[in-house]
Amino acid sequence: MASAPPLLCLLVAAAHLAGPRATTPHEEPTATAWGLEGPSLSPGQPSPALEDWEEASEWTSWFNVDHPGGDGDFESLAAIRFYYGPARVCPRPLALEARTTDWALPSTVGERVHLNPTRGFWCLNREQPRGRRCSNYHVRFRCPLEATWGAWGPWGPCSGSCGPGRRLRRRRCPSPTGDACPGRPLEAQKCVRPTCPGCSSKTCKCPNHVLLGSVVTPSGRPLPGARVSLRDWSGIVAITDAHGTFRMPGVCANSQANVSAQMDGFSAGLGQAQANGSISAVVTVVLNKLEKPYLVKHPESRVREAGQNVTFCCKASGTPMPKKYSWFHNGTLLDRREHRYGAHLELRGLRPDQAGTYHCKAWNDAGTVRSGTAWLTVLGPGQPACNPQPQEHLIKLPDDCGQPGSGPTYLNVGLCPDTLCPSPAGSSPRCGDAGSRCCSVRRLESREIHCSNYVLPVKVVAECGCQKCLPPRGLVRGRVVAADSGEPLRFAQILLGQEPIGFTSYQGDFTIEVPPSTQRLVVTFLDPSGEFMDTVTVLPFDPRGGGVYHDVKAMRKKAPVILDAGESNTIPLGEMQDEAPLGELVLPPGAFRRADGEPYAGAVEARVTFVDPRDLRSAAAAPSDLRFVDSDGELAPLRTYGMFSVDLRAAGSAEQLQAGPVAVRVDAGQIRMAGHVEALRLWSLNPDTGLWEEESGFQPERSAAARARARARARREERVFLVGNVEIRERRLFNLDVPERRRCFVKVRAYANDKFTPSEQVEGVVVTLVNLEPAPGFSANPRAWGRFDSAVTGPNGACLPAFCDEDRPDAYTALVTASLGGEELEPAPSRPRPRAATVGVAQPYLERLAYRRSDHDDPALKRNGFRINLAKPRPGEPAEAKGPVYPWRSLRECQEAPVTASHFRFARVEADKYEYNVVPFREGAPASWTGDVLAWWPNPQEFRACFLKVQIQGPQEYMVRSHNAGGSHPRTQGQLYGLRDARSVRDPERPGTTAACVEFKCSGMLFDQRQVDRTLVTIMPQGSCRRVAINGLLRDYLARHPPAAPADDPAAFSMLAPLDPLGHNYGVYTVTDQSPRLAKEIAIGRCFDGSSDGFSREMKAEAGTAVTFQCREPPAGRPSLFQRLLESPATALGDIRREMGQVARAQAQATGPLHTRRGRAQQ
Repeated sequence: MASAPPLLCLLVAAAHLAGPRATTPHEEPTATAWGLEGPSLSPGQPSPALEDWEEASEWTSWFNVDHPGGDGDFESLAAIRFYYGPARVCPRPLALEARTTDWALPSTVGERVHLNPTRGFWCLNREQPRGRRCSNYHVRFRCPLEATWGAWGPWGPCSGSCGPGRRLRRRRCPSPTGDACPGRPLEAQKCVRPTCPGCSSKTCKCPNHVLLGSVVTPSGRPLPGARVSLRDWSGIVAITDAHGTFRMPGVCANSQANVSAQMDGFSAGLGQAQANGSISAVVTVVLNKLEKPYLVKHPESRVREAGQNVTFCCKASGTPMPKKYSWFHNGTLLDRREHRYGAHLELRGLRPDQAGTYHCKAWNDAGTVRSGTAWLTVLGPGQPACNPQPQEHLIKLPDDCGQPGSGPTYLNVGLCPDTLCPSPAGSSPRCGDAGSRCCSVRRLESREIHCSNYVLPVKVVAECGCQKCLPPRGLVRGRVVAADSGEPLRFAQILLGQEPIGFTSYQGDFTIEVPPSTQRLVVTFLDPSGEFMDTVTVLPFDPRGGGVYHDVKAMRKKAPVILDAGESNTIPLGEMQDEAPLGELVLPPGAFRRADGEPYAGAVEARVTFVDPRDLRSAAAAPSDLRFVDSDGELAPLRTYGMFSVDLRAAGSAEQLQAGPVAVRVDAGQIRMAGHVEALRLWSLNPDTGLWEEESGFQPERSAAARARARARARREERVFLVGNVEIRERRLFNLDVPERRRCFVKVRAYANDKFTPSEQVEGVVVTLVNLEPAPGFSANPRAWGRFDSAVTGPNGACLPAFCDEDRPDAYTALVTASLGGEELEPAPSRPRPRAATVGVAQPYLERLAYRRSDHDDPALKRNGFRINLAKPRPGEPAEAKGPVYPWRSLRECQEAPVTASHFRFARVEADKYEYNVVPFREGAPASWTGDVLAWWPNPQEFRACFLKVQIQGPQEYMVRSHNAGGSHPRTQGQLYGLRDARSVRDPERPGTTAACVEFKCSGMLFDQRQVDRTLVTIMPQGSCRRVAINGLLRDYLARHPPAAPADDPAAFSMLAPLDPLGHNYGVYTVTDQSPRLAKEIAIGRCFDGSSDGFSREMKAEAGTAVTFQCREPPAGRPSLFQRLLESPATALGDIRREMGQVARAQAQATGPLHTRRGRAQQ
């Protein structure tokens, strides 16, 4: 494992100590053995197979967080969860397996080890035989597959003998533990028996008795003005006073009366009175703040054959919990009585006319929410779900595999469309399809391509078929840094909704596994130092299971100011240089309270941080994604005029204070867009959903105090203020926003290079659009950003929401950028003028959009973005009907637009490279993986990228090739896995020196997980080059881990690739991820930087190098060594040996025998 920063090492060490040494009374027994428990296995044998376990389960990937040293080797479960992320290992592993990094069992190497699935693995040096120390181990865990509930049983009898009651029904979890299924085994329903005799509103009053009660929030804050009622008593019987209490005479002390309370903005609450004396009773009613419903489960698309059944599921949460659901087919409400639906919609005996779109809506007292759209495909009799004939998929062959002078040669290797197939039964009443099947590769055929003096093997898709789907496991990785300084946010707690899931690392890195059925990934980062705002962000991800990388910016809190709680205090909102504040926060005397509602009268430490949209840099640090749920239950965008965070604490302590009502005054002169003054609202952020919820509107200032302030202002300047009110309690993030209805979508695609070839689109690119309005000279607000959105490119690009205008093209403009794993992509050029064929947009629409790359507006800017006018397409204009801007209601048209339709383009700017796999695999589509011993990536659930850093001393840039073949596995030895070419990059600090980060196939288990293969890697630069140095640590490692690579050629470097993920000290860079492209991008960034945890796009040729070559220009007219090796390997190798012999003899004559031997040793 690569070396970690000191503080991280201390934390990981603490986790190690907590794992193997701490004990608990309920702990599982620990296996202490000379190896694994059970029958001994030889290194080549497989681990226990899936079928060997009574419970459905699977192995995780391998983990290695510690290298042996000190007391031994420790791979504790706590440290693994900290370093790899808590989602990588299930809560209760069934078993643990440990092997050395050479894939030997502990029993094979004769070492005593300890294994416990709930604590981890440890090996102590003091317990080993004399003279032996613990090897370097990695471990994996056996985890149960997620179990699903059985069908609900019948309802039981209604409880009680009369009056209201409840009845129960149960369901069974097939898991042996019984607690592996999510959710509850029991469901309750209200029921009513005949009315109970005796007690009524007339007969149950006790004249001398009294009921004393209070109405509070869950935190204990009293609620004055709540309306209290009593069952069987007509109307409202009491209203709470200023302390949230009430008194009800005549209620019998022993009646156990049910008391309800209601209050605007809160859900209704119920409490039962309890006697506390002979004539008195008490009750406390807790009211929760109303919360709009939000979806926690969306219906999923399904494929069925006619006559089969299908179940769509929808689940919403909120306060109160939504109970009413409606289902829609192709936008039409389905009859509730006919389909008898609730949160689930079951359709039986499907007909072709029932195909189409389905969505649900859920209601509670606060509003409604609409789910995402699910597609139902109904196949007719004999209609195949998966065409066995593969579709065309072209891959580029090496340059020497085509006809000279004819350009690049492509080969059709075929692909199977990533589509769903019907489940075998097709009648499951459950929400998930346990036997989900997808169209994928059923059979491969081997071919041979004849190139210049060699044969290139390739496997092509011969047949497609319906097979079990690979489970999509979306992964989001990234780094959280300060927006102002770039320093990492270290050890920040990560929340997924309200659920803590881990911490950021010492470098601010994080990894999050996306839960199934997620549509919005809302993540909160909490700074442990308290110096930064809570960073609530919505992270786009790849729903098909790929990995995405995000840079997250955290905003530093403003310096605290000390307020007197007994006086009126005013805090400005927005203090930009040469700009007036956008508004101010007014806290009246006595506005501060403690969490329990008690008044606070001391000094207050206030930190009010304003995100000012007039500062374009602040967009990257703005919280959430500026969306709210409108009256129709749909997500709609907001246009912001500023956001602010309020942190109030008792001076000199960490006690958090509340305040309210607080006035928010906004300068109306700052809002000049037509209609926005009237539409401005004050919003607060719900951190669980990442959605903004309305707090209040704004009204012109009209109070006597306001008129006095207005007269004073009139003597100074003409300013009019709008006033809104807010309570600062649990929520601390607020927004000054306007719902905007002039909305569009913008189509963007990313490509592998600036040739923009349709077959070379890049998936997993994060595209960000920042609305800027208005353009310079437009008679509205000063230039500012209004909103921002991000999306991840898929196989057909991405569609980004934006504000647009049909009448004035320059009313709204946008800045669009794109990145992949930290690499910034480059848009099409616009100088000397934008060309339609290059930009991807047809004229005359391109001219109306006014496309210009950011550095063409200002040469000081980087070439990583473009700006456009957001001109809404006009009806009746054919040139504007096919993109790249689409009306808001044409999202599907945007998503399904062909590559020939207009779109904006980004291209990767990395140095020239070429990749060839014998077994084709589309890295952007994990479902295209095929199990084969020659597959470059042996595990479709975890991709390990390996790179070697090659330094070249020479006058130019050179192409460097890695040839990767089977090295130690008997089935693949000598067979090609693939080729990788990478062009070296100049080091700006060292003229005459370049370096290349060259990918090679990692060693390890092949896809069958039975035996490891150490890949035979040969690194060979193009040109007249010779190897002059090898990293000493790498050379020693290879010497200690035989066998050595054969045929050590001085013009190349060969090795049997290491099994260990070595690190920058060896010049080897290894990253494991669930996305192959993301793993490679992170590894390349570390390779450029020459470190194991850094990132750079500027080559540092001297740092972290594995091997060094010295190259010189060949004589004029003589082919390069690279070309000679391709055309005639035997002749070229003979020339190399002859030339090296001449050089060695010349050096011996010049320096003597001693110097000659030293020179050879350095090689």
